[in-house]
Amino acid sequence: MYHSISDRGGATSITPDAFAMQMRVLSESKVPVLTLDEWVSRRDGGQLPARSVVITFDDGFQDFADAAWPILRTYGFRPIIYLPTDYVGRTEGWRGIASPPRALMGWETIQSLSAEGVLFGSHTVSHAHLDSLSDAALSEELEVAQEEIEDRLGQPVPHFAPPYGLAGPAVRKRIAEYHRTSVGTRLANAGPVDDLHDLPRIEMFYFADEARWRDHLAGRGRGYLLKRQVMRRVRGLMMNPWRGL
Repeated sequence: MYHSISDRGGATSITPDAFAMQMRVLSESKVPVLTLDEWVSRRDGGQLPARSVVITFDDGFQDFADAAWPILRTYGFRPIIYLPTDYVGRTEGWRGIASPPRALMGWETIQSLSAEGVLFGSHTVSHAHLDSLSDAALSEELEVAQEEIEDRLGQPVPHFAPPYGLAGPAVRKRIAEYHRTSVGTRLANAGPVDDLHDLPRIEMFYFADEARWRDHLAGRGRGYLLKRQVMRRVRGLMMNPWRGL
């Protein structure tokens, strides 16, 4: 899971140098890099590789086009980007933003990237905290965002990411009415038995160290991941539960 590829600092930014290292090591590892569509298809067919990677970006920051895509394209990696449609072509304006706010890509850039093979999913209309919404407001966030992205790109939008990674059971049930998958911020490897509407992800600021990233890709990083999971749970008990990322 990525957000911004920049030098802005914080948990939602990875430096361009760190990102370049992560993609180089991923390529060298020979671990299959799948699109989310491919991952779901192989899972449905019982043919998931023992280890594989899907690359995801939340929010659609302009630095994806400027810094991330040139590197991804070099390796032939096709990520998915989850868009909050009200902010396309504007700057971030939700809780927890950077200062000054970061710019998001406009539709022309998004359409160009889509033509090159980048996938796009929904991240709602307004980057809303979905568990706090009424049924009508939730429906609007899901329907309007999905329809606009489909209209703009001329293709289905089966994938979704709830803002802040927050979607309780009732909200996930509603998401499933619109989307084939939904990814969150729960820190874990996704596998063949995970709920397709509560898929975990690995936050890549935890893997800015090359040796640690190599170990993870080789299947030797279980202890480190477990440590991070425990620390996340402890932090979650001490802080606002929808602080999110």
